[in-house]
Amino acid sequence: MGVHKVYSYRQDEVEIPDDPQRIVSFSPSITEILFELGLSDQIVGISAFCVRPPETSSKRKIGSYGFVRRELLDEIRPDLIFTISGYQDKFTAELAKNYPVVCVELPVSLAGIIDLPVKIGVITGRQDNGRKISHSLIKKLPEPRMEIIGSCYLEIDLASPIAFGAFSYITDALRYMGLRSIYGDQNREWISSSLDFVHSADPDMIIYEAKMFSKYTEQDMQETIRNRGWS
Repeated sequence: MGVHKVYSYRQDEVEIPDDPQRIVSFSPSITEILFELGLSDQIVGISAFCVRPPETSSKRKIGSYGFVRRELLDEIRPDLIFTISGYQDKFTAELAKNYPVVCVELPVSLAGIIDLPVKIGVITGRQDNGRKISHSLIKKLPEPRMEIIGSCYLEIDLASPIAFGAFSYITDALRYMGLRSIYGDQNREWISSSLDFVHSADPDMIIYEAKMFSKYTEQDMQETIRNRGWS
């Protein structure tokens, strides 16, 4: 089997097989793309946060978004590991000391999301499939709303309130829909949100995503709204 070299987002030169057979992914978006590329049989380990497509339920969970069980990784002997930039930077640096890790840049726009299948396809020897996926995504996009119709606060519960700044594709997606993120002028990817700032910004819309795997009910949502004074 031949090998080739690719450059990680961290500018590391990584040598991987032309046709990798033991792939590990710690990024939910990359895991989903690998399945779309037809590489299900080659995926030997994923993060516990990789839950799409449903077929991920049959894959071995060897860690979380920033943690790995080293004994399982040594047992699997991956010939390619995927991580993504940003929150996983330190995690990537540690893994790269002993394993072939390709860190992919986290997209900052919708265009970057559409480009991602091509990047993963090139790295895994599935370039044509990757381009087909990207082209199909382009066809599905509606026309962007050019005018701003309102302001928006989007929060994801990651054990604390997290919002997103100018370097996040989430901010770009909101703008595509005509919404201005109240944190959109901060030159960062993610931000520990200040509820006082949210109140002062008085957004027209609030989008809230509860902590992953939590049993968050409609009653819980109503309680969150009351406790934060969002009603």
